[in-house]
Amino acid sequence: MTTDDRGESPVAGKDDLQRAVEEKVAQAEAAAGSEPPVNAEPAKKSTKRAAAKKAAPAKKTAAAKKAAPAKKAAPAEAATDTKATAAKRSTAKKVAAAPTATEATPEQGGEDTEVTANPVVAPAPIAEPGDGTGAPAGQPVAPDPDPATPPTPQAPDEDRAASDGSAEPAAPVLPADAPSTAGTPTADAPTAGIPTAVAPTGDGSPAGGSPAGGTTAGAAGDADVEEFGEDDLRAIVEGWSRDPHRILGAHRTDDGWAVRTLRPDAVSVAVLDEDGSRYEAAQLHGGVYEASLPRQPGDYRIEVVYGDGQGGTTTHTVDDPFRWLPTLGPLDEHLIREGRHERLWEVLGAHVRRYETPRGTVEGVSFAVWAPSAQGVKVTGDFDYWEARAYPMRMLGSSGVWEIFIPGAQVGTRYRYHVLGADGTWREKADPLAFATEVPPLNASVVTASTYEWADDSWLEQRAEAGWHQRPMSVYEVHAGSWRQGLSYREMADELVDYVRDAGFTHIEFMPLAEHPFGGSWGYQVTSYYAPTSRYGSPDDLRYLIDRAHQAGIGVIVDWVPAHFPKDEWALARFDGTPLYEHGDPRRGEQLDWGTYVFDFGRSEVRNFLVANALYWCKEFHIDGIRVDAVASMLYLDYSRSEWLPNKYGGRENLEAVAFLQEFNATVYREVPGVMTIAEESTAWPGVTRPTHLGGLGFGFKWNMGWMHDSLAYVEREPIYRSYHHGQLTFSMHYAYSENYVLPISHDEVVYGKGSMLRKMPGDRWQQLANLRAYLAYMWAHPGKQLLFMGSEFAQDSEWAESRSLDWWHLDDPAHRGILQLVTDLNGRYKELDALWSLDVDPAGFQWIDANDASGNVLSFLRYGAAQQGDGPAAPVEERAAEEAAQGSALACVVNFSGAPHHEYRIGLPRPGQWREVLNSDAEGYGGSGVGNYGGIEAEPEPWHGQPYSATISAPPLGTVWFLHEG
Repeated sequence: MTTDDRGESPVAGKDDLQRAVEEKVAQAEAAAGSEPPVNAEPAKKSTKRAAAKKAAPAKKTAAAKKAAPAKKAAPAEAATDTKATAAKRSTAKKVAAAPTATEATPEQGGEDTEVTANPVVAPAPIAEPGDGTGAPAGQPVAPDPDPATPPTPQAPDEDRAASDGSAEPAAPVLPADAPSTAGTPTADAPTAGIPTAVAPTGDGSPAGGSPAGGTTAGAAGDADVEEFGEDDLRAIVEGWSRDPHRILGAHRTDDGWAVRTLRPDAVSVAVLDEDGSRYEAAQLHGGVYEASLPRQPGDYRIEVVYGDGQGGTTTHTVDDPFRWLPTLGPLDEHLIREGRHERLWEVLGAHVRRYETPRGTVEGVSFAVWAPSAQGVKVTGDFDYWEARAYPMRMLGSSGVWEIFIPGAQVGTRYRYHVLGADGTWREKADPLAFATEVPPLNASVVTASTYEWADDSWLEQRAEAGWHQRPMSVYEVHAGSWRQGLSYREMADELVDYVRDAGFTHIEFMPLAEHPFGGSWGYQVTSYYAPTSRYGSPDDLRYLIDRAHQAGIGVIVDWVPAHFPKDEWALARFDGTPLYEHGDPRRGEQLDWGTYVFDFGRSEVRNFLVANALYWCKEFHIDGIRVDAVASMLYLDYSRSEWLPNKYGGRENLEAVAFLQEFNATVYREVPGVMTIAEESTAWPGVTRPTHLGGLGFGFKWNMGWMHDSLAYVEREPIYRSYHHGQLTFSMHYAYSENYVLPISHDEVVYGKGSMLRKMPGDRWQQLANLRAYLAYMWAHPGKQLLFMGSEFAQDSEWAESRSLDWWHLDDPAHRGILQLVTDLNGRYKELDALWSLDVDPAGFQWIDANDASGNVLSFLRYGAAQQGDGPAAPVEERAAEEAAQGSALACVVNFSGAPHHEYRIGLPRPGQWREVLNSDAEGYGGSGVGNYGGIEAEPEPWHGQPYSATISAPPLGTVWFLHEG
């Protein structure tokens, strides 16, 4: 102990203070028991900071004048400890080029490391985000003023203030370089995001790591004093500072500590320290206030007084957003730079976070957005009355990510980003990773947090057991807004799911559900890839719909559009003033047919954005399949172009898009068991469904566009002309096993003047209905999976339009009910008969009976089921049954597309005995003429069509018949 010059009571020396700190730390650890302390000590650095401290302070600027002495209201003990200490500001040292968020960050723990000296909790460094290999960069030139001009004073929502007038407490102090592990849940759940600190070791290094987040109160010891001047303050106020946290928040000064905060339009500001001390703040520049403290602040708050517009004032006690550490760690930044952050949605976007601190729980929202070329980014929303002045964001190193945590923001808050582009222009932008949006045509992003509890575990387990190639799969394609107009997600969970289950479909495929501004695009011009459209409810409402489908045994597929996006100025287009998400060369970056931009598939961060988006839908919404739209437009550089830029080999193939699709497929199949990917690819690109390790694109399935066009062109002709086009039906089997196919009768075939499926058929109404029934039964028997667009299952007469509901009144007509009953029976038989799906991708599952009866407009073929494995040698009396079982099931399909029946029509069959008629599209119950085979046929040992057996049948007019071998 030493004595001061006045001979008064002894004053504590450095060693005494250190012992006191160690005693209190030990007491805190003992009191916490097994719980870790809320702060973590920084790691040691391996080398000293390169830049030495200046010997003398620079001349003070006008903004660096001393603040008035703080008014103390501290307890007696605190007053004794600081009795001889003046609450003065340090000298602000103006530098030629103020460091930005891209400057090098020193490693922690060296002799020059900035550490705290809080007497209650373990020390932590000040937050200095940056790339350890980057060089310091100066502030950008001051841009034109932001168009956001505040009409009213800015004040927080009074409802968020605590009932006792105090604000929410702060989060625990954590190291600035605390890592965040990619793939670890953060704060998108109600209890996520709570930092876990580690106990300090005796040498000052941490005993372990901790996730990003938490607060910092500044730096202590012999750390450098931050230097700033008028330009730095102006950059903060005007929103073009790359690192406002370098100046704002709690910082070491030459003669103590300073807390600086940004509070535009405030009448007065004061800092309320954790121990109850109160320090008045003086305004430095345009809403930046500073209070001087004699020591490092603890869990402090800001007291702000605003004018109420009527001559009075209102007082609010709020948390300081600039005292919080980044919510992204170095590992997150590295993975984002590399384009390998497969859980990107957990670190970017808006996340509700809760932190336990000495004063209790702090809840707020973190915002993070990728804008690498931006000169400045501000977040604005309901929490600041859309003034865009109070919350400038900081850039994290060289990752291009801007971030801020705003205590007090909550679920339901609307927000946008104000982005100062590289061209010096301010833009208002929606969040590219928004998880919810306003209902269009409004376009603000909305903070949301899921509270949904899934109940589909059994479905997910069953889904992962085997691939869909050897399972039945019939898909009902739906446009959510026009199936029955006005239904919400939750109403669809009852009406749509029940309807699909009763009709026997195995899957629902939704046209794009991601948010889109124009309903007439049907969802294919997406502006918010991570937000389900708010037209039908909240994201949790969509989760409820998908969960209900799973519980009903129905899978859910969604259409996904990574090929292009619209040019709306508030969305992805020119996001940071440069071609960021889109390719910069218009020969590659624009899709002229659709008036959209094309993603830059060669940029790793863009690929990351899209691949993570696919995983997001699979993991967060339990999607069972992703159907990728317009794949052909991605694969070819000259797709619908007169001017195009060849690849590096001089070819027309988009090599970057190929690499992206391979990465997308490989990642989805690796990360989400049981999920399928489907390509809408309309060309003969080889290997669409070949595995990526064999050079293919890696899709699970491909839409068979060739079969669709050929078969529809055939059935649209009058029967008298069909014999001249018989090859349009048989040609599909030349390539049926070159890919894993889905047979699509999609929305594209019933719009734009093409007419409904019923209207495509020739003849009178009976013939139209009969043609459609025969075609659907033929389609279900053809190798491949089935997809049918809504309305076609009951033969809607009019062409589909997204602006109105389906014509459900058709079901009052027995003829249309007959079509629905046929589709229901097709799905039922399809799931029962493994010959129709178990060898879908194996040529052994198909055999022609007669492909050449063009004059009769008839084609006939066999489908085989997978051979069953026996448990051992069969008993002699069961030899024939065992042999039949080992062969697998067999189904004969005969399609008569002529207008007259064919009686005594002989077909060859591979097996003798009874063949039961399991389906006849001409049955009277479906509205047909009733021509049939009295329940079945008997195969005789008379060779025909190259088969050892044969039978005569009655082939109904415009009808399809299935026969199952029963021995």
